Amino acid sequence: MKIENTKAQMRKGVLEYCILSVLRDEDAYVAEILATLKDAKLLVVEGTIYPLLTRLKNAGLLTYRWEESSSGPPRKYYGLTETGKLFLKELTTTWDELQTAVTIVTTQKKKSHE
Repeated sequence: MKIENTKAQMRKGVLEYCILSVLRDEDAYVAEILATLKDAKLLVVEGTIYPLLTRLKNAGLLTYRWEESSSGPPRKYYGLTETGKLFLKELTTTWDELQTAVTIVTTQKKKSHE
């Protein structure tokens, strides 16, 4: 079993949550989203993020708008819809519960079952 495959699957599992979290407080365009993820050591390429943003938009969680840029073509800014905000709130609760459970399982001493 290759560790890189497992690590990639773990990252993919939390990517939606991370993208929605990046957009929690303000709209952003793809380069900003990618930079935020990169700063957190969650490396994602454009070929991965565009289909995911489209899927989140089609699910009603994101909206977008075009904004003129002084340094090139117009930029597509993504933001959370009201449904997206509620979805993110639920994911945050689930993440907190999962994180607690994983910490308990991975740090507890093995109990003998005698």
